[in-house]
Order: sequence, then structure tokens, then C-alpha cells
Amino acid sequence: MVSQDHRDVAVWQNAIVHQRQRWSGEIGIHACFRCMFPQGNGSSNLPSSTLYRSLWKSRFIILFVSRIGETYLNLRSFFMEQTHTGRRQIRPPHHHVASLVATTQRSSTPNEARRPAQRRRRVVRNSGRPLQGGHQNSFRTPHQHTAGPSEGVLRIIPIGGCEEVGRNMTIFEYGNDIVIHDMGLQFPEENMPGIDYIIPNTKYLEGKEKQIRGVVFSHGHLDHIGAAPLLLEKLGYPPVISMPLTLAMIKHRMEDYKKGSSKQLKTIEVKGLKDRVALGAFTLGFFQVEHSIMDAIGTIIETPAGSVIHPGDWTMERDANDNTHVHYNQLASVKRPSVLMLESLGALKEGRHATNEEMYNNILEVMSKAKGRVIIATFSSQVERVKWVIEAAKQLGKKVALDGYSMKMNIEIASKLGYVKPAKDSIIDVHQTDKHPDDKVVIICTGAQGEENAVLNRIASGTHRSVKLKKKDTVIFSSSIIPGNERSIQRLKDNIYRQCDHVIHGDLMDVHVSGHGTRRDIVDMLKQVKPDYFIPVFGNHFFLKEAQRLAVDNNFPGDHTFVPDNGTIMEVGNSGFKVLKEKVPSDYVFVDGLGVSDSQNIVLRDRQVLAEDGMVVVIATVHSHTGELTQNPDIISRGFVYLKDNKQLIEDVRHKVKKMIVESDPKTWADTNQIRNDIRDKVGQYLFTKTEKRPMVLPVVIEV
Repeated sequence: MVSQDHRDVAVWQNAIVHQRQRWSGEIGIHACFRCMFPQGNGSSNLPSSTLYRSLWKSRFIILFVSRIGETYLNLRSFFMEQTHTGRRQIRPPHHHVASLVATTQRSSTPNEARRPAQRRRRVVRNSGRPLQGGHQNSFRTPHQHTAGPSEGVLRIIPIGGCEEVGRNMTIFEYGNDIVIHDMGLQFPEENMPGIDYIIPNTKYLEGKEKQIRGVVFSHGHLDHIGAAPLLLEKLGYPPVISMPLTLAMIKHRMEDYKKGSSKQLKTIEVKGLKDRVALGAFTLGFFQVEHSIMDAIGTIIETPAGSVIHPGDWTMERDANDNTHVHYNQLASVKRPSVLMLESLGALKEGRHATNEEMYNNILEVMSKAKGRVIIATFSSQVERVKWVIEAAKQLGKKVALDGYSMKMNIEIASKLGYVKPAKDSIIDVHQTDKHPDDKVVIICTGAQGEENAVLNRIASGTHRSVKLKKKDTVIFSSSIIPGNERSIQRLKDNIYRQCDHVIHGDLMDVHVSGHGTRRDIVDMLKQVKPDYFIPVFGNHFFLKEAQRLAVDNNFPGDHTFVPDNGTIMEVGNSGFKVLKEKVPSDYVFVDGLGVSDSQNIVLRDRQVLAEDGMVVVIATVHSHTGELTQNPDIISRGFVYLKDNKQLIEDVRHKVKKMIVESDPKTWADTNQIRNDIRDKVGQYLFTKTEKRPMVLPVVIEV
């Protein structure tokens, strides 16, 4: 039997290997100080306090301290994970602490390009979902591989999109065959500092890669295709099925992620709604849906056990007489039993949306009456709307400038496919707009959601290189508000309202048509399709519950409708429909472009602490043989207090640390480790009593 101490040693050894693999170079702290303070003439004396203070203020020291802080975050996360996976609180063997602290100098690498599509990204699996409404803050437990479905049973597993807006992905499994529907991303929330975006967790598919027969994509929005470059590569590039524009957008995104990766892609293009695609035991059919992007399609997933009808994102456009243009009665004849998985973001929306004709008439009226430039902010995927604006501007004798990387790329892709054919003289470069009269210029840009680095935000903040807001400009928000973006959009509107007199948005007139069905549309869909089972998907839990209640209130059997969570395993067959008690892993997988080593719950919490109260680094240097303090402790503060205005507080902390070390008389690394813990606890308590703030205290004890 292996003793607990030996297991602890093994854990620390794993941590050391884990850290060394992440950081290249092993220049120890002691070596760093020897480089900073070279000894001359064989003298063994430490450098003078004047030289020490001078060098300590240098940028090298700041970089050094930042690396120490990063090491602390990495190792704290590692050991917290060990603790919460059933292991007792671990105290490190002290000789390993010395070894570990002495090997934490990372070699510098050149900064890579900062364009979002080309940033070096690091995929980090989360140990549990971050703290947020509706999500349980639980730590990861070791995954035990779930057995496949029974014979003659279709398994349905949503691993994203059922507890949030975005990250949409569903696994369908029958026998030894798997088909996946969508691979979307989710944008980070305010309590996720440093995270670029979040992708679905594919832990369930590990070891089943060869069983994946294909991935069908409903349309080209990022919450449905955004994770494709990462996940397709991880799963061995299974065949991809979709419409031409969606496939082109996926290929472009893959090239942005990794040059040449799109050549690995095996595509099956859907050329018409009558196409059928056989994928093992699955047969895919397709049907028309209305959505806010070209080439959106619904999918019929047919198996020997029954059929699933999945429209993806959808809506029903109604005219002034409440008549719809698209009907779904033909879907009532699919193979039974049938399951309708319906996007339910509109489950709270009463009435009907404006029609495209009404929206275009409103935008045309604003454009024709504008006395200055017209700036239209919309989603970059609104290819059809951009096409219409270009044609309308041509009729009004105006020039159009496109701005925003994704906006220009999507229009370029659509132009190559023949979906958009602008006249040569109708498009101008955004940097040439000042060469034309203001009332003859229309700018179509991204940023209607208040994104920090998007075009509209840069225009409003005055940081755009070529476009500055003027009083006579007209700004149109031709987009809906994505849940979670309300605050950033309101701040953006406030900024724009201060600078120009003409701001148009959905609260004033219909300048956008939503791509999501209303309550009336959901009821009509259920009545036309007549499914045996109803599963609301794609939205926060309350959206799905409202859609379920709406179905039951309109006479759909309550025991035939189910609201899943991410990771829920549902099975359908001739024997009926059931929900399994076990779930598959669906924890967040973060994509962190800043190279942070880990982004688990504890690390996100540490980042929040740093953002709120800052950090205090306490550096104490002791003699390796006597354990005596060789010089006064140094205190560095970042984001806590301004040192020059709080000299007395810093001196009190310095004196307190010095007293603790002198009283303890550390002669071994065991005592040094105890000092480190004492400094963290007692200095933290002292700072709270003086400032009522709880900064992160990072103690560093250096042996010389």
C-alpha cells in the first residue's frame, strides 16, 4: 500500500511536470537574482540597498513578479482541483516546493497578431461551470464512459444550448452511428475575465470519433458554427453537411484558425430541399425555414427508431393579414415516433414581428431624408439586408462603405457565390468617405451589440481612424438585443446620443426583423407538425420552460414534452420516450487566447478578486543556512492602493512581515513554508482591518 505522503509527493511531482511543460526555460529565482546582482571581486556580500532599490523598480522585476503571480494561480488551481476530487487538503513536501519555485521563469516569445481570428488560442477544459444564474457551481468528477444506446433506440444528447444562448450542439446516436447537429460558440459573460469564448464539451465523444458519420449545420451564425474549427479538428474531420453559404463561412473560419485546415474538410453540399443524405443508420432530409441569414435550413433526422425534426433557428414571417409564407404541414408525415426540437427564444414574445417589407420601407425613408451620413450597424451575417441596403443606396445616388472584418469577409464570400452582385461604382473604401458629400455616404458596419472593439464602438469613442461622428449623422441600430448585452448596448447608445441628433433603433421604429419565432409561431408549428414528443431547445432554462408551458396550455400532452439540461440523455424508440438519470459531461470548455494556463472556477474567482481588490506581493529573502532575514521585505501592490499615498500602511505591513520571520527563525524549508502561509493569512487580515479590502496576497520567500 502506498502511503499518503508518497501520494502527496507524486501529486507535487505531477504539478512540477505540468508547470515545466507549459513554460519553456528553467531559470530559477536564485539564478535571476545572481543575474540582477552579479558579485564582483569574489565578494559574497549582497548588493547595496541603493542598487537593490534601483533595480527593483525596473521592468524586469515587474515581469518577474507577474510570473510568480501566474505560478501561484496555476498551482493553486491544480491543488484545489485535487482537493475537490476526493483528496484531502494537501501540503506540499518542502524540498519539492524549493524545486518548483526555482523553476518558474518563462521564456519570452514574440507577440502574435492580435486580430481575433488569428490569435494564438489555448483550449482549456473547465472543472465546473462558472458562478452564474441557473448553473450549479460543482467541481468536475472523473468521467466514466457512458454505455451506448440499446438496440433499436435513438439517443439524443444536447451538450450545449439548453441552459444559455449559444454553444448550440446536439449529438444523435443510433447503434454505432453518430450524427451531430451544429457546433456553436458562446461569448463570455461579465464574470469570465480573460476568456475569448466558450465551446461545447465533447468528452462523451472521446473514443467514438470513428463512429461520427457527419455534422449537419443549420446556418452560418457563430452560435451554430463558431466552434467548428476546433471541434472538427479534434474529432478527426468528419463529413460536414450544409448549404453553400454556411459551408463557405465554415471554411473561412477554419482558415482563420489554422492555415490550410479547410483542405482537411469533407463537405456534402445541400443543393435543394429534396436532397437526401445517408449517414450509416441515419438519413437526413431538409426543409425550408425563415431566419435572419441566407441558406438557413431545417433538418429531418430519420432512423429506424423514429425521426427528429430540428428547424435550427427559425421564425414565421406574417403579412398584415397574419398569413405566413412558409408552412410545415408536410413534416407531419415523417417516420413515427417523431420528436420536434424547437428553438424557443421567442417564447416570451407576443404578437407578430414586422415584415421585411415594412422594415425595408422604414430604412429607405430614413436614408432618403438623412441630411448627413447614414451609419447602419447590424450583424455581419445579415447578408441579404446588406445587399438590399447597397441596392437602395444606388437608387438614392449614395455610396456604400463596408467596415468590420467579418462584415467585409461575409459579403466577399456571398459575392463569390453569386448571392450579392453590387455595382462596381456603388462600393467605396471606408477611408475614402471624407472625399464624398456627407449626404451621399452610407456606412454599414458591425458593433450593434456594443462589442468593445467593434466598428460602431470605435466610431462612438472617437478611436476610428477615418470616421468621426457628426451632429447631422444618422445612426441606425438594425439588430435585436442579444440577451446579456443590454448594458453594453445602452452605454453605446448614450455615447452616440451625446454626439449626434438622429439615432434610430427598434424602440422607435421597425428597422430590424427578428429571426426567432413568437409564441403564436410556436403554437402554429406544433399544430402543423403534430409531433409525438416536444423538446424546446436553444435558450436559457426559463425560455424552454415557457415554451413547454405554452405547448401544454394549447393541448399538447404534458407527459410528452421535456425540458432538457445540457448533458441530458434522452432516448426514443418504439417503447416510448425516456430521460436517463445519468448525464454526459457538459462543463464549459474555455478558449483563452491570452495563454492562461488554466481557467477553472477557482481561477476565474481569483481573477475576479484581482479585478475588485487587486494584489499585494510580499517578498522576503532569507539566508539558506541560518534562516535569517537578509534584508527588509519588499512590498509590491497592483490594483490595491497607490503606494505613494499609503506609505505608512506599506511600512506597517513590512514591519509585520519582518517580525513574523524574525520570531519564527526559519532554518528549514518546512518553517519557510509555514512563514508563507502565515504571511498570506495574517497580512490579509491586517489589510482588511485597515482598508476593508481583501486583496490577493502573494507571499514569495527566497532562499539565498
